[in-house]
Amino acid sequence: MLSATARPYIDASVPVLREHGIDITRVFYQNMLNAHPELKNLFNMGNQANGIQQQSLAAAVFAYAANIDNPSALAPVVKRIVHKHAAVGLKPEHYPIVGEHLLGAIKQVLGDAASEELIAAWGEAYWLLANMLIEEEKSLYQATPTTPGELISLEVIRKVQETDHIISFYLQADGKSPGPFNPGQYISVEMQFDQGRGRQLRQYSLSDSTEAPWWRISVKREQENDKPHGQVSNWLHDEVEVGETLRVTPAFGDFRLHTIQDSTPVALLSAGVGITPILSMLNTLKDRAPERPVYFAHATRSPAWQTHGQDIQMAKLNMPNLETAFFYESMDGTAPGLGGVHNGYMDAGALWPRHLKNAEIYMCGPIGFMQAQRKSLMEAGVPAERIHREVFGPDLLDHLL
Repeated sequence: MLSATARPYIDASVPVLREHGIDITRVFYQNMLNAHPELKNLFNMGNQANGIQQQSLAAAVFAYAANIDNPSALAPVVKRIVHKHAAVGLKPEHYPIVGEHLLGAIKQVLGDAASEELIAAWGEAYWLLANMLIEEEKSLYQATPTTPGELISLEVIRKVQETDHIISFYLQADGKSPGPFNPGQYISVEMQFDQGRGRQLRQYSLSDSTEAPWWRISVKREQENDKPHGQVSNWLHDEVEVGETLRVTPAFGDFRLHTIQDSTPVALLSAGVGITPILSMLNTLKDRAPERPVYFAHATRSPAWQTHGQDIQMAKLNMPNLETAFFYESMDGTAPGLGGVHNGYMDAGALWPRHLKNAEIYMCGPIGFMQAQRKSLMEAGVPAERIHREVFGPDLLDHLL
């Protein structure tokens, strides 16, 4: 618990962090990665380049300060951060480094306003959060079971061009599935750079059934292959072939299908490449609970961008209570014969209104898509606790800010 001495300083920091949070996190990452370049192996340099990582940390620090007395509100956020940290192999010895440079950035940006008392209060608050994360991560590593940073070697047994921009990779260990996972989870894939320039990890959702004899990831090519955020996807598309080996982490992520063999309706909503964890849920339900009522809706640019039509067709053939809807911004290309095609944008609250109010809803896609669908669903009377989202960026905290 935060001390009575520190509390006034943390409370007073809330408006300051709202105003200066991005500047603080920008200075934090710059100073820390300059002092410890080896940490670039852990941090997503693509998200560093486009600013998402700085925005996410700023939002997290602000949300922590604003909700420090509300552990129930912070708990889901802490859980998701713990899975993210485990997926990149964060260790307890990294936390002193982070703390040193975070406090240093606060002092550097705020200048004379960062009194010794303020910095001491934030040091206390930081270690309260850090120790909580360390303990949660320890428990997760033990439950997986894995050690921080452990990678497993998997063979690429199949490579399928799903669309012009998405390729699926089928991965096995000794001719079988690498192990259990929860539908909706992701793995980290390692790319080693040439000439000893280190490595990068990228997270990709597992996109097939938990019952499949493989793990499958479906990777969208980022067009700017000379930018940090495009390097790994382009390497996978252009360089990794059948028979080669990928080094990956075990599966992590708390966005998952909570129940499988249940009578409660399930709604699966996605946009773009956000379909990948949703497909894992759909295919798992097809294999393990084919009679369950499922409402599947997907939005993308056009029929030409529609991916994994064969998966959806197989689900329709085997799931008598599956209903589908597809939303295309334009009608360029041939629409797959899957039924329920709409020209325009998804409005989840208007979809199957009698059924979605009682459904467990899972969604994944761009931030704007999920914000719009969540708002639409809640306006239609769907309780917030029934809406589950896969979010990695600042939107993870929008209910706390």
